[in-house]
Amino acid sequence: MSENKTLFQQGTLGALMAGLYDGTLTIRELLDHGNTGIGTMDALDGELIIIDGEAYQAKSDGSFKKLSGLEKVPYAAVTYFDAERDYEINKTMTASQVKELIEFELSSLNSFSAVKIKGHFKQIHVRNVPKQKKPYPRLIDVSKNQPEYQETEMDGTIIGFYTPALFQGAAAAGFHLHFINDQKTFGGHVLDFIIERGQVEIETIETLEQHFQIHDATFMETEFDDSNLHKEIELAES
Repeated sequence: MSENKTLFQQGTLGALMAGLYDGTLTIRELLDHGNTGIGTMDALDGELIIIDGEAYQAKSDGSFKKLSGLEKVPYAAVTYFDAERDYEINKTMTASQVKELIEFELSSLNSFSAVKIKGHFKQIHVRNVPKQKKPYPRLIDVSKNQPEYQETEMDGTIIGFYTPALFQGAAAAGFHLHFINDQKTFGGHVLDFIIERGQVEIETIETLEQHFQIHDATFMETEFDDSNLHKEIELAES
């Protein structure tokens, strides 16, 4: 690669799993580091989708809105998306089939990659985590009651990242994907999909820039219990 392709990550999934949901970085500050990405909002209030330099929030009540930039995030990942390669989807494929195809096309399973899947979805199934109140519960408990939404025959884009197993805890190993429709009225954390036709774009990440919340007393003083972290991440993400 001729240029350094960087993934900027605010916070870690491990901290989020432990219940650290307070936003510590504004959307405006986050957008200084990338134009494409995903995450969650302050107090775990829904899902964050960043596309073409604009940020959107998918809330647990099904509402969807563009963000002003003043809102804060506890956890998010962004990159300046610049695909190295792309290929067409010209037949109906399930989510597992698309992921298998992408894994085959990745430069390596040992590096981060950014992924964009744009096309016509016969079915899209998402969930949007509900806003939490203090004292915050662990994410594994929140994940047991998350509103889910399904739509059919919808044009849109799936954005996300592939994380190597080695980095489980910093992020979710494997694919972490969010969806946004073309009308910018629907989206969320992807649980499943069927795509009829579209295009997949892949970017290999060379550098991970991890930003820690050193000015947040809760983060700096919390004693983390990571004994069941990997299992909790698997359950929460699925």
